[in-house]
Amino acid sequence: MLPEQLTEHLNIALPPLLADKLSGTGVTDLERLSGGANNETWRLSWGATPLILRRRPFSAGAVANLEGNILGLSLLDEAQVIQLASHTAVPVPTVYGVFDEHHPIGEAFIMAFIGGESIPQRWLTEAAFAPARDQLAYQCGEALAHIHAIDCANLPGTIGPTTLTRRFEAAQDRLHAFGNVSPALQFGLNWLIDHAPADTPHVLLHGDFRTGNLLINNNGLCGVLDWELTHQGPPGEDLGYLCAHVWRFGQLQNPVGGFGDYADLIAGYESVAGWSPDLNTIRYWEIFAALSWGLVCQTMGALWKSGQGDVERAAVARRRSEAELDMLLLIDEWED
Repeated sequence: MLPEQLTEHLNIALPPLLADKLSGTGVTDLERLSGGANNETWRLSWGATPLILRRRPFSAGAVANLEGNILGLSLLDEAQVIQLASHTAVPVPTVYGVFDEHHPIGEAFIMAFIGGESIPQRWLTEAAFAPARDQLAYQCGEALAHIHAIDCANLPGTIGPTTLTRRFEAAQDRLHAFGNVSPALQFGLNWLIDHAPADTPHVLLHGDFRTGNLLINNNGLCGVLDWELTHQGPPGEDLGYLCAHVWRFGQLQNPVGGFGDYADLIAGYESVAGWSPDLNTIRYWEIFAALSWGLVCQTMGALWKSGQGDVERAAVARRRSEAELDMLLLIDEWED
């Protein structure tokens, strides 16, 4: 959708939603932000107030509806989860309104803008963010523990419990759907099945809690973004996902997101949850995250080939080999 069209639709939809919340008479400064291979993110102003619109540019039916579909939640359900998180100590934006897929805007929701730096290449390396990085792993542990404490009984019905066996089956289905073109991903899946941890009680997982989806200021963590992959699962999954190689953005010496140490992450989690996550379990889920990223790359390629998406999805698809190598190296370290 062109910016001019989107502005027109927003100027019709927003006044009744914002009339008693924010002053303003129309949309200005609308611009699409970079990033986001599944959904579009637009920044705009309503009066003097900056806002963010998250919008899905295509139908979830564009990809086979396999369990574990990378498109994740509908944006309506994502907005509801953010609203649940807003009642905890997790820093999330206020959601002002949602639109379903039949609305002229398309499936979307409008929310507050949170100031902070999101670009990893800046806050992972620039000296100005050094004090923030020093405490960030601990803060991430705290935030994840708060997320995991959200009562799953309040979740949308689409976010139900599952089992690791079903997750394995979903991954196998996706490998079959892509023609079994990656022996490395198949090897990784087989290894994960053979080394699966014992079942543990499921909690609400963010599902995409990582460098790139965190907002950082001088005090550290100031925003947690992109809840579209929220699901239920074991707590170690979120912790291991944050530590995956792909989300370290080249800072491989710092296992937690490219900025911190395992010990600080675990300590922060324990300070809220009252128990200490097991490091081996976290490392298992790092390997699972590498497999998942490889499957994301495959799916992005399929989306692009189908005509559903731009060159960004094609660029992601080319990174499958990176996921394969990460997974094999992590398995080799484990076996040593």
